[in-house]
Parts: sequence; structure tokens; C-alpha cells
Amino acid sequence: MQVAVIEFARNVLGIKDADSTEFNPGTPNPAVVFMPEISTKHMGGTMRLGARKTLLQSISCLTAKLYQKEQYVDERHRHRYEVNPQMVPQLEAAGLLFVGKDETGERMEIVELQDNPSDHPFYVAAQFHPEFKSRPGRASPLFLGFILASAKRLNSYLTSRATPQPSPMSTPIKPSPATSIGLEGLSLSGSGLANSTSHSSTVQHALFRGSQS
Repeated sequence: MQVAVIEFARNVLGIKDADSTEFNPGTPNPAVVFMPEISTKHMGGTMRLGARKTLLQSISCLTAKLYQKEQYVDERHRHRYEVNPQMVPQLEAAGLLFVGKDETGERMEIVELQDNPSDHPFYVAAQFHPEFKSRPGRASPLFLGFILASAKRLNSYLTSRATPQPSPMSTPIKPSPATSIGLEGLSLSGSGLANSTSHSSTVQHALFRGSQS
């Protein structure tokens, strides 16, 4: 997500020297900065680590639809740098929306492009590490969304699922057994992803076999 923010600041906002203080400590336009509460002298055990809540800012964002969550997602973290909160208003005004934030509302966690433009079929980036909880038979929703978008199946997948609705007692929407990994109707072959009516267990086995290669 940090590099996506830098790219957007340079090429959309026109801040050609926007950078991360991790890459260029003397940058005059830091889009990514060292988190103020983290020690700059002690490296061991000083990262922002572990599972943390990311509060969703809208139930209509792509991330909420993929996770089928109304209020928050719980993912694992490992970082010392963050998006510069002072640049956030300028970025969002130009169409880069931070649809996920930490519980303080000051730390950016998930970013999407406004209105999901057609020239970016899947533009989602996260500060957390979705690979930490992803499994061969239970892919991270963000990885699943990327695969579906690559196969041009994302829109049909999303329209077949309920849109999360806000409620005081938030509970995740459970998928049916046939859609437990969200890859029904897809098969894996040497030529890539193709339409298929194969049972989801076949796909799950193919994913597991691929993870061992």
C-alpha cells in the first residue's frame, strides 16, 4: 500500500519527489513516514505487530464485499512505517480512498480507487499482511478478489453474494458449503483460469497441489 500511495502522489497529485522516508530520509514530500510511537534506535521487537482491527469506512467498498464484513476485518501486521496522515486529505480529494483505518482513525490500512474505474479492474492495497492468514483451501479475500478480477469473474462473483448491511450486532455472513473458498465455477489449467462447472473441492485440491510446486 505504501508504494501505491507514493505512485499516486507522484503521478496523480503531481508531487514528483513524493517518497517514503524509509527510502529517502531527506525527501521534502514524505508520503510515507516512520510511525511516531516506534523507536528509531531499537530495532528488536519494536514493530507494530500482530492481529489488529481495521475499521471499514463504507459497506459499499470492494474490501467489505470481498470479506463479507460490515464493520471491521481482523488481520496481522508487521511494519514501522505508515502513510503520512497529513497527506491523506489531498490524496482522498483526488480519488484515492482509504476505506480501512485503525481504531484511532488516524492510521491508514486499506486503499481503493474511487468508483473502481474500468482501467483498474482490481485496485486494492493494504497495510496489513493478508498472506499471514491465507491458506490453500481458504484464500485471503484480497487474493481471491485479485484472482477473480484476473479471470474477469469478479463482478459476477460479487453480484452473487449479499452486500453487508450495518447492524448493532455485527456478524460475518457465512458462505454456503459450495462457495466455501469462493472459487466455484473456476478451474485451473496450464493455460490459466477458465470457466468450469467443476465442484469446488476439485479447485481446492488444485490450489493445494499448486502450493506444493
